[in-house]
Amino acid sequence: MAEMTGHAPAGQAGEKDAGEGHRHGVSFGEAFRVWLRVSALSFGGPAGQIAVMHRIIVDEKRWIGEHRFLHALNYCMLLPGPEAQQLAIYIGWLMHRTAGGLVAGILFVLPGFLSILGLSYIYAAYGSVGLVAGLFFGLKAAVLAVVVQAVFRIGGRALKNRVMVAIAAAAFVAIFFLHMPFPLIVLAAGLGGFFGGRLGLAAFQTGGGHKAGSGPVLSDAESALGEDIPAHARPNLGWSLRMSAVLLALWLVPVATLYIAFGAGNVFTEIGLFFSKMAVVTFGGAYAVLAYVAQQAVQHFGWLKPGEMLDGLGMAETTPGPLIMVVQFVGFMGAYRNPGSLDPMLAATLAAILTTWVTFVPCFLWIFLGAPFIEKLRGNAALAGAMSAITAAAVGVILNLAVWFGVHTLFAEVASVRLGGLQLDIPVLQSAVPAAMALSAAAAIAIFRFKASVIATLLACAAAGVLWTLAVG
Repeated sequence: MAEMTGHAPAGQAGEKDAGEGHRHGVSFGEAFRVWLRVSALSFGGPAGQIAVMHRIIVDEKRWIGEHRFLHALNYCMLLPGPEAQQLAIYIGWLMHRTAGGLVAGILFVLPGFLSILGLSYIYAAYGSVGLVAGLFFGLKAAVLAVVVQAVFRIGGRALKNRVMVAIAAAAFVAIFFLHMPFPLIVLAAGLGGFFGGRLGLAAFQTGGGHKAGSGPVLSDAESALGEDIPAHARPNLGWSLRMSAVLLALWLVPVATLYIAFGAGNVFTEIGLFFSKMAVVTFGGAYAVLAYVAQQAVQHFGWLKPGEMLDGLGMAETTPGPLIMVVQFVGFMGAYRNPGSLDPMLAATLAAILTTWVTFVPCFLWIFLGAPFIEKLRGNAALAGAMSAITAAAVGVILNLAVWFGVHTLFAEVASVRLGGLQLDIPVLQSAVPAAMALSAAAAIAIFRFKASVIATLLACAAAGVLWTLAVG
């Protein structure tokens, strides 16, 4: 969106848009149907979701041009939270103002929310039953291979020089050996990258991003929106502040109410506060923050058992929507096991809604607050450096996630050992699970050697897990 902060002369296209409807000719009803289609096809993590959006919005519908699409994507990548969903909000807002952004963002999340909620009910009610246990056993083994793939994929993009490799290594040591909190790691990496970029150091000018598509490039002038600036897309500090105030209230008032009504120790208060914090620090993609979520949910809050985080990740990998939707499962199980005076399923359902609310409402805040001023971020070396360093740190954190998942998936028993100031989780070798090792190896071969899709690999391993459970049961 290079043209977004330009100033169209009075009476031209921008003001016509404000007074005469949408000049691009795309009705709100048509946009609703398109966003519903995008949401239903949003499998495969952010890269796959962005590719689907690009194919439908740019190549097929020709709503906006390639340049505007990539400019919006680059802005969304600087934000905490799922960039694919934020990109949908951005384009929806650009096409149909606030209502368009709300519809695009909500629809992007809704199918995944409903799918994971249904799977969570089954998991809570029947998780120990043979068939269901086998299903998630297979998913868990496959997810380990998927996380390892993420280490290589993101590492190949982010670790372009020795400085970035050093940042990734430092992040791994900090979280794996020293158990430093993820937000502190993100902050340290971001500050280092910011100042490195501001000083013009070459190591912090690596850039990054997803490749949107290939083939003929649609110019902005040839798109339905054209090169004109919609009136609502012009920088308007008053509108941004008013919208931000509303969204901040929608986000934080429920959390504050829970705190006042039930106190800090209540499970709903803990869920609201914890995942609100996650919404602010989810840089580097879902895999990066999941290491911290798993660590806190299992070791600090006791909401999950170690292997259950992998079960939730398997749900998120096989359903549409952002991968970060796995936090919904975490909140669900946390309240299911600590329902207080409520029915466990009711408490779990309310917690799933609360978790989703505090995770995704901030995404609308970041877009509606900053999108009109996006032009000011273009070519900013300091921000680009911060993003590069944060992405490098995310590689180290994801490696920690892979090790943590591997230890708890491939071995039935894990011992915690202290070496000086370090604390390590050491697998008990005698507790190795050969079936899990075989399934994980098969998943890794399928993904790395035969380039099988993640969805196909997960489904195949889930089926194998069921067959294995029936065979030994």
